[in-house]
Amino acid sequence: MADVFDSYALADAWDEMFEGPGVPRGPYRALFAALQPLGAEELRFRAEQLARVFTDRGVTFDYAGDERPFPLDLIPRIIDAAEWDLIGRAVRQRVRTLEAFLADVYGPRQVFHDGVVPWSLLHSSPHFHRVAHGIEVRTRIHIAGIDIVRDEHGNFRVLEDNVRTPSGVSYVLENRLAMMRTLPALFAEQRVRPVDEYPARLLNALRRAAPAHVADPTVVVLTPGVHNAAYFEHALLARLMGVGLVEGRDLVCENNRVYMITTHGKRPVHVIYRRVDDEYLDPLHFHADSTLGCPGLLNAARSRNVTIANAVGNGVADDKLLYTYVPELMKYYLGEEPLIGNVESYRLEDRDTLDWALGNLSGLVLKPVDGAGGKGIVIGPQASEETLDALATAVRDDPRGWIAQRPVALSTSPSLIGELPRPRHVDLRPFAVNDGDDVWLLPGGLTRVALPEGELVVNSSQGGGSKDTWVLTDDRGAAARPMEYGPPPAHWEPSRSAAWDGADQ
Repeated sequence: MADVFDSYALADAWDEMFEGPGVPRGPYRALFAALQPLGAEELRFRAEQLARVFTDRGVTFDYAGDERPFPLDLIPRIIDAAEWDLIGRAVRQRVRTLEAFLADVYGPRQVFHDGVVPWSLLHSSPHFHRVAHGIEVRTRIHIAGIDIVRDEHGNFRVLEDNVRTPSGVSYVLENRLAMMRTLPALFAEQRVRPVDEYPARLLNALRRAAPAHVADPTVVVLTPGVHNAAYFEHALLARLMGVGLVEGRDLVCENNRVYMITTHGKRPVHVIYRRVDDEYLDPLHFHADSTLGCPGLLNAARSRNVTIANAVGNGVADDKLLYTYVPELMKYYLGEEPLIGNVESYRLEDRDTLDWALGNLSGLVLKPVDGAGGKGIVIGPQASEETLDALATAVRDDPRGWIAQRPVALSTSPSLIGELPRPRHVDLRPFAVNDGDDVWLLPGGLTRVALPEGELVVNSSQGGGSKDTWVLTDDRGAAARPMEYGPPPAHWEPSRSAAWDGADQ
C-alpha cells in the first residue's frame, strides 16, 4: 500500500512534522507510523467521522453568515514537553507583564511618566477607557490568548496579544473529544496531556476574582446572544462550569448591585465573565443604544459589588502599537528579557520609518492596530498593485493606525486536503488562566490552520480551520484519559449558586 505521505512536498517554511522528505521529527514518529499505512479512502472515512461528531454536537461557527461545522483536521499538531515548557514560561511572562501594565494604565501611570511608553499611545488608543480608571480589581487579565507562530528557522515568535475577550477555547475542548472518539488507538500509544481541566480552572479563577466581602460568589457568563459567532463557546463554558448563561436583558442593577432575573425572583451576581465588547457593556457609559449589556454595570464594579472579567479597558494592551513596546515593558516591570520575542515590527509614527515603509509595502505586512480576526491585514508580497496603492493612502493618512512587520513564513503542518495530506500554514493560541496568584496554561491551546494553499491568515472568521494540539509528557500518569462532557466532574466543588435553578435560557 502506498504511503499517504509519498506525495507530501515540503513548503518553503519550517514543517512541524517533517525535518526532511519522509523523515518525521521525534515527537511525530509514532503518529507517522500509525498514519503511514492508511489509504486515502480510510483517511477520508475518518475525516467524515470527525465532521459528523461536530455536526451531532452542534460545534459550529458563523462564516460569512453561513453556520457550518468548525473545520477540524484529522492530523494533530504535536508539541513535546521541552517546547511546551518554553511556551508556558513565555506566556506567563507575557501575561504578568501586561497585567502590570494595565494596573499602571488605570492607576499611577508611572510607565508613561518614566518615558517607557509615550503618552500619545495612551491618549490615541481606541480601547483606552477613562471610565475604567480607579476601578479597583485584584486581577485585570483573567483569561488571555497569546498568539504564537514559528518562523522559517524554527523559532517561536509572539504574533499578537488577546486580553479582552479571547475566543476559541471551546474548540480546543471539542477537538480533543472528537479526536478521542475517532482515533482512540492513537491516544493509547501517545502520552498526551489532557485538556478537560480548563473549565474547573476558569471557574476557580472567576470565583477568586469576586468582591472580597462575598463568601460564596455567583458567577455568570454574559453573551450577546444566539446570533453571535462564538455563541456555541459561551454556552459550552457556562454548562461545563455549572453557571448561568445570561444576556443583558437577564440582568438588572439596583443600588450599584447586579442581580439576575430568574423565575424565582432576583438573585445577586458577583462575577460576570463577559463575552460582550466594552463599548456595548454599559449604555450609561458607552453606546447609549446598546441592549447587549446592562445599565449600571460599571458603577457596580466601581463600588466593588461585582467583578467584570476580563476587566473593562484591557483593549489598550491589545493595541498592536503597544505590542511593539512589550519587550521594553518586560524589562521595566519584571527586569527580564523576553523568553519568546516579537515578530520584527516597525512603528510608523516616526517620519523616516513611515517613508521607508511606504517605499517597501510590497515586502512588508501591514496591520491595523485595532484589527481583530485577521481583518484589515495586508500581506505585501501577496497583494495587488491596486491594494498596495489603497494601503499607501490609508497608512499615509493615519500612520498611528498601523504597524508594519517583516513577513514570516508561518510553519506548516500536514493537513488533509481532499484525500491526501498537504502542507498548510499554522499558528498557536495558548490559553492562560490567571487566578491572581498563578498563571495556568491549558496544555496545547488552539492550533489554527490556513486552509487555502499559501494563505497566511489563519483566523476562523477568514475561513481557517483547526487541529487538535497534543502536548506530550514524560509522565505516563498524566497522559490523555477518556473525556466525556456531561455534569461537572465529581472532584469539582462549585458553589451552591452554580446550580442555577429556574432561570430562563
